[in-house]
Amino acid sequence: MKYVDEFRNRDIAKGIIEKIHGVSRKPVNIMEICGSHTHSISKYGIRDALPRNIRLISGPGCPVCVTSAGDINRLIGFVRHEKDIILATFGDMMRVPGSGSSLEREKARGSDIRVVYSPADVLDIAASDPGREVVFSAVGFETTAPAVAATILMAQERGLKNISFLSLHKLTPPAMRALLDSGEVELDGFICPGHVTAVIGADAYRFISSEYHAPCVVAGFEPLDVLQGIYMLILQEEEGRSEIEIQYKRIVTWEGNRKARDIMDRVFETCDASWRGIGNIPMSGLTIRSAFGDLDAARRFSLPEGIDEETPGCSCGSLLKGLTAPNECPLFGKACTPEDPKGPCMVSSEGTCAAYYKYGEGAPQ
Repeated sequence: MKYVDEFRNRDIAKGIIEKIHGVSRKPVNIMEICGSHTHSISKYGIRDALPRNIRLISGPGCPVCVTSAGDINRLIGFVRHEKDIILATFGDMMRVPGSGSSLEREKARGSDIRVVYSPADVLDIAASDPGREVVFSAVGFETTAPAVAATILMAQERGLKNISFLSLHKLTPPAMRALLDSGEVELDGFICPGHVTAVIGADAYRFISSEYHAPCVVAGFEPLDVLQGIYMLILQEEEGRSEIEIQYKRIVTWEGNRKARDIMDRVFETCDASWRGIGNIPMSGLTIRSAFGDLDAARRFSLPEGIDEETPGCSCGSLLKGLTAPNECPLFGKACTPEDPKGPCMVSSEGTCAAYYKYGEGAPQ
């Protein structure tokens, strides 16, 4: 049955590609705002299967990648200064290069930095070592924020006094607005992220169609999902429409996940946030509300300022804005590889450079 399904999917994919070729006439620039979409596009050779007039552009879809260099350096400076704390973080954050170091290197030098797979793991660390302060570096988009919010509530309910959270969360729609307002890259439409939209709802993108007259399609991550999403966007472009459509209907609704949104709103409030390559975007981050101030690491500790500078030659900043492709970076595949990354886009499992390198898309120039 597995092989029958594979052949059936190939036939369906071939049919969608033929439809795209049959209707596509205009030059179209489509940006995907999700690292999972980027990896699916590279893994299944979708870019090469499309007409030459359709250009797929990778945007700021990786939460680790968009974490500013200043915030990475701030974390590095924090663990150097606060020798007795335990810093918990997700694995992809460990190898992101800062200015002369990384969390991985600081761990090798003696800092107590621990990789967790779920925000709830931090509660166990704090409970098992009540004499030490535990800080969780909370990174992620709207998909991760509800779980972190729930963990903050659980920490409060348990009365854990030795735990705090540093919120570096980012919000997707404000970044999309910032890209459109910048005018640096011409964008005709968006493939919107499936998991993020499952939380915030497809209606969150309404401003893109009403104010910017650009179409959006929320797509799933399987190759057939991505192809169908592209086809839906191309039809809108050719027919002169700018609507918000949901391809990923088995998961995504217009209103999103109300419970997840409510728990986010209870614990967090919006704030300005710095994005790698893009800079400060108003109301694009989440900060912990004052009601939970004793669990906010930014209030609890004097965090050092971080130098906001990229690794010399690294193009991650311009890549996250859609201005550069990985194989246009002078370091890609040469000085910068997964074994020795110079920027976060090669480090993270959702990074664009990691996708291009892993699937051999675009040999180094």
